Amino acid sequence: METQSDTFVGAIDEGTTSARFIIFRAGTDDIVCYHQIEVPSIFQKEGWCEQDPMVIVNTVNECIAGACKKLTALGGQIQNIITIGITNQRESTVIWDRLTGQPLANAIIWLDNRTTSTVEELLEAIPNNARNINYLRPLCGLPLSPYFSGVKLRWLRDNVPSVKAAMDSGVAMFGTIDTWLMYNLTGGKNGGVHKTDVTNASRTMLMNIETLQWDPNLLKFFGLPKTILPEICSSAEFYGRIEQGVLKGTSVTSVLGDQQAALVGQQCLSKGQAKATYGTGCFLLYNTGASIVHSQHGLLTTVGYQLGRKATPYYALEGSVSIAGAAFNWLRDNIGIIQNSGQIEAMAATVDNSLDVYFVPAFNGLYAPYWNQDARGVICGLSEETTSEHIVRATLEAVCFQVRDILDSMHKDCKIPLARLMVDGGMTVNNLFLQLQSDLVGIHVLRAKIAETTALGAAMAAYKAVENRYSMEAPLSKSGPREPIKPTIGSTERNLRYQKWKMAIDRSLNWETSTLPQGEREAFDGA
Repeated sequence: METQSDTFVGAIDEGTTSARFIIFRAGTDDIVCYHQIEVPSIFQKEGWCEQDPMVIVNTVNECIAGACKKLTALGGQIQNIITIGITNQRESTVIWDRLTGQPLANAIIWLDNRTTSTVEELLEAIPNNARNINYLRPLCGLPLSPYFSGVKLRWLRDNVPSVKAAMDSGVAMFGTIDTWLMYNLTGGKNGGVHKTDVTNASRTMLMNIETLQWDPNLLKFFGLPKTILPEICSSAEFYGRIEQGVLKGTSVTSVLGDQQAALVGQQCLSKGQAKATYGTGCFLLYNTGASIVHSQHGLLTTVGYQLGRKATPYYALEGSVSIAGAAFNWLRDNIGIIQNSGQIEAMAATVDNSLDVYFVPAFNGLYAPYWNQDARGVICGLSEETTSEHIVRATLEAVCFQVRDILDSMHKDCKIPLARLMVDGGMTVNNLFLQLQSDLVGIHVLRAKIAETTALGAAMAAYKAVENRYSMEAPLSKSGPREPIKPTIGSTERNLRYQKWKMAIDRSLNWETSTLPQGEREAFDGA
């Protein structure tokens, strides 16, 4: 492997369950080496999910050191890493003290559901008792939901006295994970830069989706001071230099939220292209070009990318599924149906169908397009013939049906039928799953050539920032075109199965708020 004279681009990929540092040959999708370490989550209460911000930073530094050590062992030179990019789990929220550089609380992770009560309080503050979750959508493109960083920040202000005191005294600093990493890599309390990019800022509910700047009306609504916020930059420009470790002096030239990074890594850089990433959750992004499309069907309007300070920002419609791969963790850890993920495809393949079993894994509510935080998981259609294999297959199909929900909404909003879907993420190693996805949606599915499309997107953007001649649209590898996976069932069967899925969805909605009518409740109590 020729490495000594090559140039490289590094990418920090800080995800929900692990951090990685991946080294690519510059301008290609060729991975030279990488180092990955798990990041533990903290579950103090039901529905809560936290991580220690210092553990995140230390883990990323270990990953950088580990990957660089491997590069040297392969004959490469660390000084030939010309720049790095950052991609990160979005919406996860960190707040720290600018004087000490230390976190004021654990990071609240994106899937944390503690802020449900905060959403209720904010809904009460909407004029005329409207309680409209879309009240802020014209400004920020997002519905009021526990999902987003602005709501998490408000919860921290209201519930952690040290955070409120730091905000009031002007020493608090806020950032999503990209900002927290950037601050620490570039010096921390000793001059570390306080910046984020447009994609991460667009997930806070605090940035105006048109001006791409922090919006005073949004800050007023959430009761948050502007002094805590980072500077908003494009996704591909010079941010700063690393101040310590093996990469000291190396520039950081890109930041992208993980799903937008996958959009770039899949080279969905034209209007009308879409990708789906299957991980803990599932995230679909549909490139709408320079046009802002405000969804009328439960999707989010977000910034897709802006590849340069003066570049045109590209927008996207996004649909988020909170439970995708996590459903199989539940089958393993809570129910014991499987022992490891390697069993999933083989078990599901032993049966020809799910035997009319439908599983809605709404453990903490449903995201797009329903946005129903009171939904809960249901398994419908069980019979004496149902086996664990049928339930495993129904779990695969559940992810596929949730993707169809989102793609149908995208079609309604954009009026352009999608002919093919680019897919990536851990679940795409499962060939049966991809066939089911193609069958149940009725489109061609194209699997990414490499699994690391998120890190690749960050690397592509970072290289673009330092090498203006680099064409993002040029082929990245010498391998041939991807072979599409095509539907094998007809529209009649597809739509019948989808109709039953919608019946299962109906049974899952509003579970937390459902009560028996008064007469039935009295009869039940009397029995």
